[in-house]
Amino acid sequence: MVRRRRVRRTADEARTAALDAAERRLREVGPGGIRLQEIAAEVGISHPTLLHHFGTREALVQAVVARCFESLDADVLGAIASVPPSEHAVEALLDRVFETLAAGGHARTLAWLALADFQAPARVGRLDAVIAAVHARRSDRRKAAGKPPPPLADSRHGVLLATFALFGEAVLGPMLFDRAGAGGPDRGGARFRAWLGRLLLAHLDAR
Repeated sequence: MVRRRRVRRTADEARTAALDAAERRLREVGPGGIRLQEIAAEVGISHPTLLHHFGTREALVQAVVARCFESLDADVLGAIASVPPSEHAVEALLDRVFETLAAGGHARTLAWLALADFQAPARVGRLDAVIAAVHARRSDRRKAAGKPPPPLADSRHGVLLATFALFGEAVLGPMLFDRAGAGGPDRGGARFRAWLGRLLLAHLDAR
């Protein structure tokens, strides 16, 4: 455990530093690795100060999990908004969301939470906003083609399918691509996401 010298911080700075340290531990070893005394020592504040900010270890864990989900929601919605409409939009979107899950560490965090059977706060980690954003893009695309609005259930299931696939790739991709003879994770992953994009587009545009 790294013990740092006590440093003077504002209340907001101390809280943010504690959340940053707890998020690193959540990503590396799961919620069971978040311990108040170790977090306090790492960021250079006293144990009573940490208790003052969060009250209990459980409250700190809830706060850092909520922040992780809020960050994930914002990153995914940002990815959806940033991809311009085109024939390759679905493939580009899958690539962006995969990078968010893998490089951002979100998939590893979610895996730890699932293994620990941790229940996230009800207000975060929902896919409603993502489903609504995807459904709106599908509706605009079909309207431009003179077609009726798509079924919301199909948009929901499309988001779920993509989420399962991208989460699995972010956590198990290197091992599975090797076992399947699909090449290295970079090349195999790009080809897999391109295929998944075509599959989703063909189905969702047909409904």
